[in-house]
Amino acid sequence: MSDSMNAPHPIRDTSGDQTMTQAPATETPVRAQVRDLKFWYGKFQALNGVSMPIYDRKVTAIIGPSGCGKSTLLRCFNRIHDLYPGSRYNGEINLAPEGVNLVDKGIDPILVRLLVGMVFQKPNPFPKSIFENVAAGLYVRGIRNRTEVEGRVEEALTQAALWNEVKDRLSKPAFELSGGQQQRLCIARALAPKPKLLLLDEPTSALDPIATAKIEELMDSLVKDVTILIVTHNLSQAARISKYTAFMHMGDLIEFAETEQLFTNPAVSRTQDYVTGRFG
Repeated sequence: MSDSMNAPHPIRDTSGDQTMTQAPATETPVRAQVRDLKFWYGKFQALNGVSMPIYDRKVTAIIGPSGCGKSTLLRCFNRIHDLYPGSRYNGEINLAPEGVNLVDKGIDPILVRLLVGMVFQKPNPFPKSIFENVAAGLYVRGIRNRTEVEGRVEEALTQAALWNEVKDRLSKPAFELSGGQQQRLCIARALAPKPKLLLLDEPTSALDPIATAKIEELMDSLVKDVTILIVTHNLSQAARISKYTAFMHMGDLIEFAETEQLFTNPAVSRTQDYVTGRFG
């Protein structure tokens, strides 16, 4: 990995505050690098040149008020926007060390979605069995060997802390699971193809506190093996689970830093106002 990928990168805060710097140089390798990423829904520009690193096998949280662009940014990573007409990217999301620009027009979005798994705000299991839900991504990858599929399904369900709860009813419909179990099933489905990044878009907002705690414990376990990028409205959750935090407002990345620093000693006044509840 080049030194430039590990070095801090300047961010210009367009509010008029000082130029500030991203997370300090670290020995942790960068798993992805966002460079001057812009995005449009038709004529509306939703992202205004975002640049930030995503560090390997760490949890990075994206926070900000509603409509600030955080979910838009997250969904650029696996090209979900391609499903809707009129969307347009400019800039780069470079996956390292593979050297793949995820938003390059020449990259097949289906390949991108196998490299980058995603879990949405509300559990969205397929109308199939528990087993078939987890195996879905393997079939897309062309993995058909029954022994391999069964092993990967068990591994993914174990990673999602769900195997012991469902191992005796894998043929049952996924919709028979509780809400929290369905969300862990969706995490297992995203993990089965062994993605490089796991995207979580407010994954606990529809869950009760007990199910939320299980998902947070799960993230702490998963990050040993996979890099996690999470959007959350819950500032306490971001502080609990993430190593790095990005604060966004009106399509701009205002500040990126280690989570403890961003919450206790932010470099930008707008960040201070948001994390202390003065706006948002």
